[in-house]
Formats: sequence, C-alpha cells, structure tokens
Amino acid sequence: MGPETFYQELQPELASGESVLWSGQPSTRVLFGPQDLFLIPFSLMWGGFAIFWEASVLGFAGFLSGDFTKGKGSPWFLVLWGIPFVVIGQYMIWGRFFYAAWKKKRMIYAVTNKRVLVVSVPGPGAARKVITAYLQQLPAIEKSVRGNGIGTITFGLGIPMNFAGRRSSAGSWDGGLSSPVPKFVDVEDAESVYRIVSDAREKAMRKD
Repeated sequence: MGPETFYQELQPELASGESVLWSGQPSTRVLFGPQDLFLIPFSLMWGGFAIFWEASVLGFAGFLSGDFTKGKGSPWFLVLWGIPFVVIGQYMIWGRFFYAAWKKKRMIYAVTNKRVLVVSVPGPGAARKVITAYLQQLPAIEKSVRGNGIGTITFGLGIPMNFAGRRSSAGSWDGGLSSPVPKFVDVEDAESVYRIVSDAREKAMRKD
C-alpha cells in the first residue's frame, strides 16, 4: 500500500483534531519468529502423526494401489476422521506462513497524537477490524527488536502465560497478527517507532 492508500484507509478512523504521526505495515521479510522454536517441532509432530494415521487406516497396500479394500483397509468413518487432522497439520507446517504473509499486506499500523491503531483492511467478504488504545491510558509499552532493526511493539498488559511458560494467545500461530491487544508486529526501524510512541504518550499525559 502506498501513502495515498494509507490515508484513505486511516481517514475514517480519525477523530476531530487527530493527526497521524507515523503509519506503516508489518514487514513481509520476516518469516519466522521466536514462537516458531516451539511451533515448528510441534507442527511437524502433529502433521507427521496425522499422515501416519491416515496411511494406516487406508492400508499400505490399498494406499499404493488405490484399492482401499485390500491390505489393512479400515472403515470409512476412520478414514474421514483423519482428514481434518491432516488438513490442520498442513496448515500448521506451511499454510500459516502463507496466511501470515497475506494478512500482513492487509494491515496498517498508525500512531496519532491521541492513539495507536491497528487496522485490518478487509478482503472479499471479510469485515474491517480496528484495534486501538489511547496513549495516556496505555499501562505498558513492550518492544522486542532484532539486529536488523525490525521489531515488535506491544501496547498494553502482557498476555498470561500458559502451563508451559509461554504466552497463551490465538495470535501465536500467526506471529501475533491476531493479538487481542494493539500490537505492531515486525515493523521496520522499530526503535524509531517506539520513540515516536513514547514521545506522543508523554505529551498526551502532560495535557491531562
């Protein structure tokens, strides 16, 4: 999206007297995140087991010949039972990376003199989604920056940890793009964006 598209998508969300200090999108150069240290092995185990199950219930000989009545063929309900797990496994192994790249191109991040905004631009048949938070009401700002300057900035309280000591969130599978709290994921020059937000937050708090 170019600057004109950014303006067109952000303009309906701006209140009277609100001006944009920065806007951008997630970087598509980032493919893997810290969460993948856990998710990749897990997805490979899930996907591998699902394929093994499906091959087993089909029967090896029948699986190769296309005749499911030979070998160790199993009832059709067992064959059908395994299909959703195979599909889910394929999504977790590789499909989620394509989904994240597609979603990144349809997201706009913005910092105004009053708020931070995360706008999900709708695709065909999808609803527009906006997550926002006022600067003076932010309880915390958390940043994580890579050596290449690309980083993630989270606005709000941290997401509770699960039993494994990892953050429990539906957005984990897409790198945080579906986070329920405002979050700038994989933004270029994250340090500069962080300073812009911090300065705007300080000014907003002084006005109160």
